[in-house]
Amino acid sequence: MLVTSYDAFIVVVSVLVAMLASYTALDMAGRVASSSGRVALAWLFGGGFAMGVGIWAMHFIGMLSINLDMMMSYDPLLTATSMVVAIFASIFALWLVCSAVALPWRRLVCGALVLGSGVVAMHYTGMAALMFVPGIVWNWGWVGVSVLIALVASGAALWLAFNLREGQGRVALLRLGASVVMGCAIAGMHYTGMAAASFPMHSHSTHHGVNSDWLAILVTVVTLAILGITLLVSMLDARMQARTSILARSLAEANRELAQLALHDNLTRLPNRILLEDRLEQALNKADREHSQFALMFMDLDGFKAVNDAFGHHVGDNLLVAVTERMTHQMKGHYTLARLGGDEFVLLIEIDEPNDAAAVADALVKAVDRPFSVSRYELVVSLSIGIAVYPGDGKDERELMFNADAAMYHTKNNGRNGYNFFQPSMNTLAQSQLQLNNDLWQALDNNELQLFYQPKYCAPSGPIIGFEALLRWQHPTRGLLSPDTFLPIAEKTGMIVNIGTWVINEACRQLHSWHQQGHPHWSVAVNLSPLQFEQSNLVETVTRALAQHHIPAELLTLEVTETTAMRDPEESVRILTELTNMGVRASIDDFGTGYSSLLYLKRLPASELKIDRAFVNELQAHSEDATIVSAIVALAQSLNLKVVAEGVETQDQQAFLTSLGCDTLQGYLLGKPLPPEKISALPNFVKNHAAALASTVE
Repeated sequence: MLVTSYDAFIVVVSVLVAMLASYTALDMAGRVASSSGRVALAWLFGGGFAMGVGIWAMHFIGMLSINLDMMMSYDPLLTATSMVVAIFASIFALWLVCSAVALPWRRLVCGALVLGSGVVAMHYTGMAALMFVPGIVWNWGWVGVSVLIALVASGAALWLAFNLREGQGRVALLRLGASVVMGCAIAGMHYTGMAAASFPMHSHSTHHGVNSDWLAILVTVVTLAILGITLLVSMLDARMQARTSILARSLAEANRELAQLALHDNLTRLPNRILLEDRLEQALNKADREHSQFALMFMDLDGFKAVNDAFGHHVGDNLLVAVTERMTHQMKGHYTLARLGGDEFVLLIEIDEPNDAAAVADALVKAVDRPFSVSRYELVVSLSIGIAVYPGDGKDERELMFNADAAMYHTKNNGRNGYNFFQPSMNTLAQSQLQLNNDLWQALDNNELQLFYQPKYCAPSGPIIGFEALLRWQHPTRGLLSPDTFLPIAEKTGMIVNIGTWVINEACRQLHSWHQQGHPHWSVAVNLSPLQFEQSNLVETVTRALAQHHIPAELLTLEVTETTAMRDPEESVRILTELTNMGVRASIDDFGTGYSSLLYLKRLPASELKIDRAFVNELQAHSEDATIVSAIVALAQSLNLKVVAEGVETQDQQAFLTSLGCDTLQGYLLGKPLPPEKISALPNFVKNHAAALASTVE
């Protein structure tokens, strides 16, 4: 027999190739397991190809390490066949590992048999590709040992690949260690198989095959390139997948935060009206389905406005948070506690009988009745509750809300600080309000809403510089209704947003009509409700109305009450700045009746202050109201703001306000709110009134 020896360096290279192939296989298993569809299929075939080529290359690099006294050459067909066998065996191994949720011992044994047989077939087919005569003499004992090693190594490789297919950090180190074990096992099988082969003396190559020298170099370079590129792509994909996972988690968190903002009150974090309506709809469906009942409680804080006015909105907000926490601590079971706005809360709770609702209401009343320590102040408020029970006190969401609201007002009218169940005796007011609410939903579609316009005069008596748009409802059965009758309902139900949009659009349309009639300098002022002012699309609504009716932005004034502007000063500054940058004028309405902050007032981009009629009604020289009005006018002038006084009803008020420096006056003395078709008579009225005033002065 020929004496065989091994080149130690090439042996080490072959073992390293086997380890690299093993690590690639483990990494591919992770890529396939974390992918799906065509992507997983691509990783499966790509990884199996790289792993098979790596195992096959290890075999031929190992063959190169043998030192024999003859030139070795290989049969091309058998050589290619051995590579195909290795690739298919590797693909099967990856599929077996990555397609299973679990790897029971039967599946593991079956896989080990198939994969081990593939590796053995690759090895001995590759040996058979050696082209020399008279041929290899086999030691079948060593052959058996090599087959056993192949089967055990295949089983261990499949087990390691399955258990290390997912994870990061520490798993990467475990894969590295596992690849060392697997590489040594594959190399052990190869060199055991080589130990089973003996080459007879006087063996010589037939020289008709592929030369081993350049084949080994080609195999080594190509294999390392394939394994390196595959591993690099896999690692880059893993990093990209990790970043994608982080981005997905960030987006999910952002979506949760957006949902929180959209469905919850910013101050108390309680569900808002939108979420309450959804929960109430679910409660109605469940009660109908299971023939059960629930209670809807409408709650209002007694004395909260006094606290808010006396100590400011910051203290008022902190008080609302403290009340929320105290009420929440009283709750058990399935419930939804929501804040509708201001100091109004609604509780939706499942009950077995009305007494359960009474017990909860009593606990809430007693909890809130205890003093609150807020911002160094000891504050006292109480709770008035109205209770409606489904199905007895209403058939749908709106009827339940109105009946609970009616019961709450009954509580307020009977001493406050308690609770009352809805009773049929309260039904008259509740049904009237409910019917009015139902009618209001149809008012816009039926063109029942209309705007009256009260003229605004350059002090003291003219000319007309514009109008304030005032909403009226021509009810089909109740006649002409003032806003005090229906706007609170619109605020509670959220209809005020659509109504407010219509008011802005209609006022701009009417102003355009007046411009065409020869009054191009007239302007119009529109009041914004608190809920409308908080809408994210307010600027878009105003922009669209101005563009549609060709109104210069500076001829539209948006009036915001002082209380609304100071509710969230920073946001108010942002919104009003965006509007005034367009050219729209901003007016602070009802100035002096709310809690003012001069720090924010000077930052608000308003063009005028509007003195509330409460100060004008009893206005007399040297009175307290006169002192307040004088201070407001002086403050406005120092801030370069125009002053509008409303509610002017006497000539004395007109003369006094003019002497103080008020720029604009409006009131019944100068002109009542009129429908647009009667505005045309006003210029003559102005002239006559001015003449009368002049004669009086003379």
